[in-house]
Amino acid sequence: MSEECLICKAPLEYLERDTMMECVICHKKENSKTRCVNGHYVCSECHTNGMDEIIALALNEKSKNPIEILEKMMSMDFCHMHGPEHHVMVGASLITAYKNAGGEIDLPTALSEMYARGKQVPGGACGFWGACGAGISTGMYMSIITKSTPLASKTWGLSNQMTGQALTAIGKNGGPRCCKRDSYLAIREAVKFTAENLGIHMELDKIECSRSKLNNQCIEERCPFHVKN
Repeated sequence: MSEECLICKAPLEYLERDTMMECVICHKKENSKTRCVNGHYVCSECHTNGMDEIIALALNEKSKNPIEILEKMMSMDFCHMHGPEHHVMVGASLITAYKNAGGEIDLPTALSEMYARGKQVPGGACGFWGACGAGISTGMYMSIITKSTPLASKTWGLSNQMTGQALTAIGKNGGPRCCKRDSYLAIREAVKFTAENLGIHMELDKIECSRSKLNNQCIEERCPFHVKN
């Protein structure tokens, strides 16, 4: 088990209320509900340091399979078992695969926008907001590729439907959170939704998780991507 506190590997704890904490890496002070049982707090900026590398990866990617692209991103040094980096990677993987499958978008601009929006969703949103960041990321993806705005009609609806469909799939599988499982579920729903509503067919193979032994809270056979399934 290698994924809990980035400093001492101790388990994380989630507080009932926001508490002023100081990041042990950059010493920035901010409110948060999350720290390890030994008191270490790492801010989202430090937790996702190096995440901008995914844009370079995506710009050189030819795959039409968003899971294949996501796996490459999750294997990069900046990515942890859990964390807000997944809130960017899900949408970025989908945008890249959508472009490679024939979607007409400006890929550099779309990826930059996905990066900016996804970073605004904090870690722990799944439990504290009732909206997993991986699911929200699919709504951002849909909004970006359709150029939706708060005043749009059809695309506004599509973006919210996309988020809802992804969150429903994530919610039905239950907790505790697993950023890998939730990312897979969200992308699987987005591939189907995109084909049905936009006519762009991305590729999707059988998904099997290779990281269950790194997750202290793995739900094992209850997970649709566990190797025993």
